[in-house]
Amino acid sequence: GFVAGLGLALASSAFIGGSFVLKKKGLLRLCGRARAGQGGHAYLREWLWWAGLLCMGVGEAANFAAYAFAPATLVTPLGALSVLVSAVLSSIFLNEQLNVHGKIGCILSILGSTVMVIHAPQEEEVSSLESMAEKLKDPGFIVFAVCVLVSSLLLIFVAGPRYGQSNVLVYVLVCSAIGSLSVSCVKGLGIALKELFSGKPVLKEPLGWVLLVCLVICISIQINYLNKALDIFSTSVVTPIYYVLFTTAVMMCSAILFKEWQHMVLDNIIGSISGFLTIVSGIFLLHAFRDMPFTPSLLPLFLQPGRAEPHPPWSSADRHQSCQHQPLLPSEDKGSQSAEEEE
Repeated sequence: GFVAGLGLALASSAFIGGSFVLKKKGLLRLCGRARAGQGGHAYLREWLWWAGLLCMGVGEAANFAAYAFAPATLVTPLGALSVLVSAVLSSIFLNEQLNVHGKIGCILSILGSTVMVIHAPQEEEVSSLESMAEKLKDPGFIVFAVCVLVSSLLLIFVAGPRYGQSNVLVYVLVCSAIGSLSVSCVKGLGIALKELFSGKPVLKEPLGWVLLVCLVICISIQINYLNKALDIFSTSVVTPIYYVLFTTAVMMCSAILFKEWQHMVLDNIIGSISGFLTIVSGIFLLHAFRDMPFTPSLLPLFLQPGRAEPHPPWSSADRHQSCQHQPLLPSEDKGSQSAEEEE
């Protein structure tokens, strides 16, 4: 299960990272038509957008299967690789800058994901829809789900019309909050598929159909508002912030629903938190300094190409005089000072 979940999560990151670039490329080809950021749906006529949607569908399907084989806190941190794929492909096909800070951020994201996978908490065993139904009835999860729904409605109908065009967090928060609920639906449907393949009458259980309907609604909302965020803001901004907020929301939802953190030892708790903070630091470097040019002229003199010596040669002393041989005062000031002394 671990190997299958790991491989599916890696494939999911590759497809999802490429889907961001394809969809952004399709949105850029609208050429003055009603854009998604303005409430239009002209992107439905672009084949590149549909190719990106197909890649995202394949990635989400692989992600769906990965959640069925492995814990959510093992699969979700590997989503950082989709940020790396999106950043690299954006620099190639969208001419978006990926400087030294971005490359360091990519390395930190990989290291943080590795640490989180090593110290990932083991979720409580849920092997049937009956046990999943008991988890969903937990008061803590009910409170969490209500808070997510209320905050999403406020973001959509109150904050969206006012700040959606200027603040990237509005639409990305909607996608992240709803995404945490979609992961719970995916886990439940994965359990239902396992029971179906084992010969149990799962199709007669109403919980499976409820989870399927909820998953379709959640994914539709995520696609809609992710399109708006991608149309208004840069891919290198939307993708990292979406990853950080989505991972945080999924970790909170999994901890509340499956009680993952109750049986962890201290070193695994510290490792998981440290790995996640490392990923956040890498994501910050990846997008915060994306517009800052980093040229060889910004390096120290001894690291700049073509400068083998740290200091200028002594033969050029006539052009670059040492501070020890320069007069303390300019000639005019020195003449005025001597005149004052004579007086």
